[in-house]
Amino acid sequence: MSYEVYTDGACSNNQRPGGQPGGWAAVFKDGRILSGAEPATTNNRMELKAAIAALRHTPPGAEVIVYSDSAYVVNAFQQDWFSGWRLRGWRNAKGKPVENLDLWQELLALAEARRVRWVKVAGHRGDPWNERADREAVAAMRRMLAGMRERGPSSEP
Repeated sequence: MSYEVYTDGACSNNQRPGGQPGGWAAVFKDGRILSGAEPATTNNRMELKAAIAALRHTPPGAEVIVYSDSAYVVNAFQQDWFSGWRLRGWRNAKGKPVENLDLWQELLALAEARRVRWVKVAGHRGDPWNERADREAVAAMRRMLAGMRERGPSSEP
């Protein structure tokens, strides 16, 4: 069986120590929509979370086309950044630890268990599927923020 899915991550513009609110979404052409959010994250982490969710919801061995406007995600696979990272002990070309290693390792394991084709799409250029993924990621972030406002300030120290 084959699957086509558009993924996207979103982060709010307000900078705060420890990260910023963000959301992610995976929109399958078969109608399924997955989304989630985190209160303190980065856009790159949200892009990775979207791709992870997409692959988690396809069976091992499946043919999957993942469309993303994230050069960070797509280039890692199309340019096989992983081979170099592995050879260098999960360090980048500058010798620094690979950022988001936890998510990269999870995504790579999921991708290796499937036949995945990664396709870079231009963000915010009118592709209806990409625009839908963006809207869903932003909506997930907004729902999380609204829920946080409703609960009020935490009583934890």
